[in-house]
Amino acid sequence: MKRLRRYFVTGLLVWIPLGVTILLIGFAVDLMDKTIDLIPTRYQPGTLLQGLFGTEQVIQIPGFGVILIVIVVTVTGILATNFVGRAFVGGWESLMERIPVVRAVYSAAKNFAEIVFSDSSQSFKKVLLIEYPRKGVYSLAFQTATNLGEVQVRTGTDVVCCFVPTTPNPTSGLIIVVPKKDIIVLDMDVDEALKMIISLGVVIPTWRKDQTGELPFEPLDDMPDKMA
Repeated sequence: MKRLRRYFVTGLLVWIPLGVTILLIGFAVDLMDKTIDLIPTRYQPGTLLQGLFGTEQVIQIPGFGVILIVIVVTVTGILATNFVGRAFVGGWESLMERIPVVRAVYSAAKNFAEIVFSDSSQSFKKVLLIEYPRKGVYSLAFQTATNLGEVQVRTGTDVVCCFVPTTPNPTSGLIIVVPKKDIIVLDMDVDEALKMIISLGVVIPTWRKDQTGELPFEPLDDMPDKMA
């Protein structure tokens, strides 16, 4: 019975991630395919293919919405980088900031997107190990900021703002300001740390010691001092 149970659990570990992945990808594709409805019916890909092949039914091919969104987002990025596009985006953001409720949501979403997707930002680029919730107990955290202004000055030491995610939902958590000297920088990537958090610590990233040397941790020497 123990062997049978082990086989059953192993099968679940194979099928559950696969099933969840298929469901989520299918849901995302179906959601994006609905954007095709924004195009007039006569110009939709299915209608055009119907006329091309002379069929009576509209040809439905999953994935056209994904292609449409990729094209729209890419073209938007191209337009937003020129002078006219920047002026339009600036005017749009100014309008959003004048609407009471929309202002808070739009600003929060914009700041989060800039933090996560910007290559120039140092936020969420390093996985840290900090002693939390008490001395001797360690938690995974992500670096979010090193230039903390008033917080930096009033603490009288170099501090780093860290985001400590909850498990298995890493989108919620809390921020902790930790002295730089008390932080250990891990070699694991952010996506590896997220897998570890989501899996409740079951999935442990492989430590590539041959690429990082024998030091147990990387000091935060690359962080410039921000003391005023």
